[in-house]
Amino acid sequence: MSQTLPPAEVILVNDGSTDSTLRELQRLRDIYSERNVKIIDLGNNYGPGHARNAGWESSAQPYIAFLDADDTWHPKKVEIQYNWMREHPEVVMTGHDCVWIKNPQDEQFYFEIPAVFDVQKVGRSIIWSNVLSTRSIMLKRDLPFRFRSWKKYSEDYLLWLEVVLNGLLAFKIRLPLAFLYKAPYGVGGLSGKLWEMEKGELETYWLVYREGLLSRTEFLMACSLSLVKYFRRVIFCGVRRFLEDGESY
Repeated sequence: MSQTLPPAEVILVNDGSTDSTLRELQRLRDIYSERNVKIIDLGNNYGPGHARNAGWESSAQPYIAFLDADDTWHPKKVEIQYNWMREHPEVVMTGHDCVWIKNPQDEQFYFEIPAVFDVQKVGRSIIWSNVLSTRSIMLKRDLPFRFRSWKKYSEDYLLWLEVVLNGLLAFKIRLPLAFLYKAPYGVGGLSGKLWEMEKGELETYWLVYREGLLSRTEFLMACSLSLVKYFRRVIFCGVRRFLEDGESY
């Protein structure tokens, strides 16, 4: 609601929460009654892919952006990203940089955005590194792809790969327009389950390989690199927990 360019609609998807989330969403809808806010209550927990698809299918707008409950956007995110995509209608998807805010009370992270910024095409190198995060994505509603509803890990990376490897145009805006408040890996939620995340990414590579979007060599190299990154994350998270435990004494 702080966006300098307000979204035409806000869709809140409750993916089977068992606490007071639904009542809180209804309260927010009442507070912002002058805005186009609607709630989808799924009743059961189906996972992020299914929840995002539900919001996607119910949208009436030509462009869609995603925001999970524990992330935030810079106030100019929608204005900058939407206007750039409108000026480049051949582009079907964009992302941007994100910043991990470790101490939100101490950080002035809603900084001024420069008038001139760099925009880079997302090419086949996305096979080796997922340079796009869901909190940063804006895409065209009429894309022929969707998240895999049954997939709980790496479902977003699978979608980005299908878009890019099928030759559709995607770009990354080199501005930090979204913020996360916990470490990207090994803290909590889905991102806290490192091995489950790793299996999900390996499955993603297998699926795009079966679709003929990766060669056998690319598939084997991508899986090998993914496993190396996994072990590095395990070590990093172990060291971080050790240091945090030490600080607590």
